[in-house]
Amino acid sequence: MKILITGNLGYVGPWVTRQLRSSHPDATLAGLDTGYFAHCLTGPNYAPEALLNAQYYADIRQFPPECLVGVDAIVHLAAISNDPMGNAYEDVTLDVNHRAGVELARRAKAAGVRSFVFASSCSVYGSADDRPRTEGSAVAPLTAYARSKVLTEEGLRDLAAPTFKVSCLRFATACGMSDRLRLDLVLNDFVACALSSRRITVLSDGTPWRPLINVKDMARAIEWAVDREAENGGPFLVVNAGSNAWNFQVVELAEAVASVIPGTEVSINRAAPPDKRSYRVDFSLSRDLAPFHQPQSDLASTIDGLRAGLQSIQFKDDDFRNSSLMRLRVLSGLVSRGLLNGTLEWTDRRSLRAAMPMDSSETASLPH
Repeated sequence: MKILITGNLGYVGPWVTRQLRSSHPDATLAGLDTGYFAHCLTGPNYAPEALLNAQYYADIRQFPPECLVGVDAIVHLAAISNDPMGNAYEDVTLDVNHRAGVELARRAKAAGVRSFVFASSCSVYGSADDRPRTEGSAVAPLTAYARSKVLTEEGLRDLAAPTFKVSCLRFATACGMSDRLRLDLVLNDFVACALSSRRITVLSDGTPWRPLINVKDMARAIEWAVDREAENGGPFLVVNAGSNAWNFQVVELAEAVASVIPGTEVSINRAAPPDKRSYRVDFSLSRDLAPFHQPQSDLASTIDGLRAGLQSIQFKDDDFRNSSLMRLRVLSGLVSRGLLNGTLEWTDRRSLRAAMPMDSSETASLPH
């Protein structure tokens, strides 16, 4: 079996690589990534790409056809991956996340790929009332990032067939330690604040709902989707990926961090206007379809894992929101240095080499 993981050099990719190598030890695993965040290692002293058979460096918008040769399944993580980046680069977000994603699936189907797993998002529900959102609920995307996920799901629906199984996993908000950690995620941010300043400042009134999922449990869901039979959910499946027990209000998350990291003060802006980004999610369908691939992490151990991981890299930066642990800061830095242009394309091959560790895999390949 040959599996291609796009966007593998991001936050989720290292855990997906590890999970698939464990569950498919004899498979050929390949990664494809443009390399924006290849240098943002926060884990061990080796790159997780060492578990791959091949690593390709290429822009998903100029997808190299040879990467599809012999591929049985694709895990599509590649994306402009959060609201701040989507707001700053709205057109690019729609181009990369939607148009390039659907085009990749079209080419994959033509090349004989049998399984296509798309990392979608619960952010498609946007502003919702207090009832948990199911897969049949109306979507209300509030950002370019969320809109790109809705549009991609719609495009993939038209391509699905008995011989081309499409699984759209609407993930809850990611959290937890990774070999390429991001701190622009709510729980990760709170843990970083607690460690660096012993103070968590919640800018909202603390009432918005957020469903969360540990990044390790995301990888478990992806493994299931790669292997699922079409009869289990149909040739085209949209499913919420997370756990009903992991629907939290923001204030609960802040208080949970403070309970794990003693001495942390929590400040809530009770006078803040309502945050429209609030939704609870029903994950019952995922539980029914994938009973043996349900989330295994709990909130306290996830917080403690982040604490331990950050301490292992001697994290103490109370100005971390201006660091390479924030994805928008990385992109802005690459643009300001002239390594990326205004549409987030590498200006030349030397720019790509300047921003990534070339010793991460002996099989690393550069696009021509």
